[in-house]
Amino acid sequence: MSEDPLIASLTAALEARPADVPLRVHLAGLLLAAGRSAEAIGQAAVALQHDPGSADAQGVMQRALGGPAPAAPSTPAPDDDPLRALEAEMADVFPPRFVGGPGAEPADHAAPQQVAGDGDRMFDVERSALTLADVGGMTEVKERLELAFLAPMRNPQLRAMYGKSLRGGLLMYGPPGCGKTHLARAVAGELGAGFLSLTIVDVLDMWIGSSERSLHELFQQARRNAPCVLFLDEIDALGGKRSKINSHGMRTVVNQLLSELDGVDSDNEGVFVLAATNAPWDVDAALRRPGRLDRTLLVLPPDAAARSAILQYHLRERPIASINLDQLVAGTEHFSGADLAHLCDSAAEYAMHDSIRSGQVRMIEHRDFERALRDVSPSIGPWLETARNVALFANTDGTYDELAKYLKARNML
Repeated sequence: MSEDPLIASLTAALEARPADVPLRVHLAGLLLAAGRSAEAIGQAAVALQHDPGSADAQGVMQRALGGPAPAAPSTPAPDDDPLRALEAEMADVFPPRFVGGPGAEPADHAAPQQVAGDGDRMFDVERSALTLADVGGMTEVKERLELAFLAPMRNPQLRAMYGKSLRGGLLMYGPPGCGKTHLARAVAGELGAGFLSLTIVDVLDMWIGSSERSLHELFQQARRNAPCVLFLDEIDALGGKRSKINSHGMRTVVNQLLSELDGVDSDNEGVFVLAATNAPWDVDAALRRPGRLDRTLLVLPPDAAARSAILQYHLRERPIASINLDQLVAGTEHFSGADLAHLCDSAAEYAMHDSIRSGQVRMIEHRDFERALRDVSPSIGPWLETARNVALFANTDGTYDELAKYLKARNML
């Protein structure tokens, strides 16, 4: 459905004059007449924020809330959010969403490119809008990425002067749910490169030779779209230790992966390989040799700044009030990103159930998080136990010194 030119012009005018109440009320009336009642509610609510006594704005709001709901448009607008409008309307009644100021919302990555021709049918290459600036906290991880991976790629002249090779890739490891995939997308956005993600389900096939062919096609797609970040998720499943693999087919898949990383038959210039795993000790040793995944990065549970950003992200479109964010961040140490998302879901459930029982709809409050914290605890315990054994008995070459340092800080070694 094409945009009404008058509505588009008024919307553009409001960006320059956001406090113009008559103009905003006029736009709300046009939106309501066009069957876009949710957007009309939002505009009327903002007008009432600037002028609570505006009879025209109140009239548009009443018509929008009291009339029959229009049919939903085929393509909903990104800002079509009745909750935001309701919160704006009730701003003078309900307390602020966060104690200490509003929360920032990180950018999202762009949609995958459409299929274009016979050479682009198996895998979609995305253009990530994320950068490391959109990743909250994790200062040490960002510094390691900058030193070992990003700086040489951004500075080809200095790289040539120092004889720095771009061969090889980076293996990120750590507890599950701690943002390794998010970091990979941010690296692609930082480089302005395409992003191509691969898991074992994209490769594995029951027919002999098909898995190897799929893996080769994925690397070819990355080469055709260079510069491109090729992300190998759960690399322990795709490139597990061949000594522990009983299937001949899976062993040949690992061999094919080694061949593609070496670029024996093709040039990998401009293909930046990132891999992620929760169990680096299960990855075939050949994949860790120089020129392949020869650099490692430990991605630990989010620090305080990262936890704050994650919590704000998961609460950005929920009706919340008087959340003590600092206290919540302090009480979620050692929580993974996935744990924090689960915590927000649990708090929302408590508020919803309370609203259903009482018949009075209310906001999600800090007390709901206090209840949720009694039920939700960090999920990385089993991973830490396995990691402890590795750091104690399988770190003869110093590969897991950084992991050992973290475990010592937690008094686990």
